[in-house]
Amino acid sequence: MPNSPLTPGIVPGRLPAAEYDRNFTDLIAPLDRHEARVAADRCYFCYDAPCITACPTAIDIPLFIRQIATGTPEAAAKTIWSQNILGGICARVCPTETLCEQACVREAAEGHPVRIGALQRYATDLVMAKGEHPFSRAPATGRRIAVVGSGPAGLACAHRLALHGHQVVIFERRSRPGGLNEYGLASYKTAGDFAGREIDWLLQIGGIEIRCGVEIGTDLSLDALRAGFDAVYLGIGLQGVNDPGLGRPGLTGVRDAVDFIAELRQAADPASLPVGRDVLVLGGGMTAIDAAVQARRLGAARVTLLYRRSRAEMGASEYEQELALLNGVQILDQVLPVRLIGETRLEAVECAHTRPGAAGPELSDARFTLAADQLLIAVGQRLAGLPGGLSAENGRLGSLPPGVWAGGDCTAEGKDLTVSAVAAGRDAAEAISLALRGD
Repeated sequence: MPNSPLTPGIVPGRLPAAEYDRNFTDLIAPLDRHEARVAADRCYFCYDAPCITACPTAIDIPLFIRQIATGTPEAAAKTIWSQNILGGICARVCPTETLCEQACVREAAEGHPVRIGALQRYATDLVMAKGEHPFSRAPATGRRIAVVGSGPAGLACAHRLALHGHQVVIFERRSRPGGLNEYGLASYKTAGDFAGREIDWLLQIGGIEIRCGVEIGTDLSLDALRAGFDAVYLGIGLQGVNDPGLGRPGLTGVRDAVDFIAELRQAADPASLPVGRDVLVLGGGMTAIDAAVQARRLGAARVTLLYRRSRAEMGASEYEQELALLNGVQILDQVLPVRLIGETRLEAVECAHTRPGAAGPELSDARFTLAADQLLIAVGQRLAGLPGGLSAENGRLGSLPPGVWAGGDCTAEGKDLTVSAVAAGRDAAEAISLALRGD
């Protein structure tokens, strides 16, 4: 008999088994063939398409949609993958509502854009299901490149380098590859171990080796990589979590939201993950939303998201905010926790209302207390534990030694989006190939 959602404390198994199955299946059902053709027919196939400009990987969106409309989804998938080799997972998690679909002419004219993300998923899923890989490696160049990190930036870089005929070794500190895609995204967005299956498909290009459980700076030095390889690419993401300044680090019930999401993603059964009855989530970005919605779907009776600025300033898109509300999450904006209450375990959180100030949100004298047995912190990440030879500036990588490239969230250009990391990895691979040819 499962625990009731009203059971006090942090406990597993709050819901019947059937509810977990429903709560952690695909958030949005994929299009079938007829639905895809109907959706594709709405595209104007603009000559100077604003959706291409809005896509960080610059996929030729009108072309791939026309290919679906004319009954050649295999060609559509190749068009997508030629720019974004992780087009399958990006179709699931990319905030298309603020990127390509927001720029769609149909959106401007009618308030109802072409379903670009769903069409991208339709084409890529169809070809991946056949086990086909549409690209072949160029003749071997004899060059070896080390890629540190197997997240979207590292994978995109490795695939493009392999496509050019180079040999690539990816070093990953965790036990499974995938980075953000494997550990940092909501389970209902990547159901069916899609992240792992996409990596297996990507590796069909050949010439890529992944070594898990190897941490640069601990198990292997950056200098050793520079000496043993012709080039090094760093796609290490952001490993540290910002401190909200609340103190009480040993208090039971307080944890980082990224760890909560990662644990759920790696759980064989979501019912095994303990969750509180009264859960608070601190933050306003995509990680905060993912944590809050998943806490509700695990059976938390009450989930409240606390954000220090206004709703309009939240990093999470309007779509994600609506998703949270539809899942029963309460969003309190212009609110900031100021004190954790409890001796050994969290019992409540004292909060203060905020108001806009010259240097950011300022605390008002208005205080209130929320009951809480679990607090998930999602106030941003930073670089941590950099190996020798690297420095951080403003929380991101600083200058790099010769022969070393970097991209994705670990750099100043990082935008905390899978699709932007893919673009960074792809472009770095082209730069590395040019450099190795002496151009």
